[in-house]
Amino acid sequence: MTAVSSRKALRQRCWALFALFFLPGLLMASWATRTPDIRDTLGVSISEMGMVLFGISVGSMSGILCSGWLVKRFGARQVIRVGMALVVGGMLLMSLALWLASPWLFAAGLALLGGGLGSAEVAVNVEGAVVERLMNKTVLPMMHGFYSLGTLAGAVAGMALTGLSLRADHHLLLAGLIAIIPIIIAIGAIPDGTGQQPAEGAEQSTTAPHRPFWKDSTLMLIGVIVLAMAFAEGSANDWLPLLMVDEHGFSPTSGSLIYAGFTLGMALGRCCGGWFIDRFDRVSVVRASAILGALGIGLVIFVDSPFIAGLSVLFWGLGASLGFPLAISAASDTGPDAATRVSVVATTGYIAFLVGPPLLGFLGQHYGLRSAMLLVLALVVIAATLARAVAKPKATTQQP
Repeated sequence: MTAVSSRKALRQRCWALFALFFLPGLLMASWATRTPDIRDTLGVSISEMGMVLFGISVGSMSGILCSGWLVKRFGARQVIRVGMALVVGGMLLMSLALWLASPWLFAAGLALLGGGLGSAEVAVNVEGAVVERLMNKTVLPMMHGFYSLGTLAGAVAGMALTGLSLRADHHLLLAGLIAIIPIIIAIGAIPDGTGQQPAEGAEQSTTAPHRPFWKDSTLMLIGVIVLAMAFAEGSANDWLPLLMVDEHGFSPTSGSLIYAGFTLGMALGRCCGGWFIDRFDRVSVVRASAILGALGIGLVIFVDSPFIAGLSVLFWGLGASLGFPLAISAASDTGPDAATRVSVVATTGYIAFLVGPPLLGFLGQHYGLRSAMLLVLALVVIAATLARAVAKPKATTQQP
């Protein structure tokens, strides 16, 4: 009886995490697919749009920097609850900002959205790692796959609503309201206390000296890989519809469709990635992903054919899909205190989200968005060369 009920609770907990990955992806894509309309409604240039997008970067970085401490202090469930409330509040504020045509208010809404996503980022990954351990089954990549499925669903909905000429402010309002009930239900299946540091755990941490993370070269190299792959993913989320509309001559509706192709690649890579991870080593999968992503980005930059550029975003999405979840797994293998290590690596990823929008906006304003993507291409190539850093350590038992 107890075993059956605990399995049922664990299954519900797993599906709750699937939902808590899916819904942020849905909401992110809901505004990302409308960036051409958002830019026109706010009346800003490309470089000014980069500064508006800087709001989500600031919010994300603030949330991610606090998340590790918050999880240890209050537990994952409480952090997820507050974070998701901020996400919904950010969507509603962004809708109001579009109605008022206020760039600064829209940036504030993005900051709330980013803060919620950033604060929940480590919490859901810590919770997912615990569920994975209890199930004795690899499910974390699939959970990240549900985020990509959410972005795919949001992109398809965005394309449809753009085609129906629904105003962007109404779209964001609708998306935010729809997410409320599923979020409440999902959080109800998450138990209290996951990741919360007990008193005896604190004693153990004081008696077990460990090297500062900035002196761990392997962890730092993993952080560079995450930064590069997050830059590849974030640049598409922030700029792909505009890139296709302004540089390749697509309509806003077609730009949303192409963004859906990117999210489809992300979803396929993450949902099917476990099969490749089980059959090939982690280094090979990361290297192959980076090379595939570089191929897709390079085709977008250098090929003038809109048809080829549209298809190449599928390679871009496939290539960027596994970098983050594999790096999270690799970071947890590098030593003790996995939650802190996950937080460090996730922070380096959010540096890409912090720097990316304004930097690419500045470069795009002066050289064009296609030329700005050369920076993304260079970072992905660097990630391919550093892939060996994610190898599973063979002598972890020798480390204190």
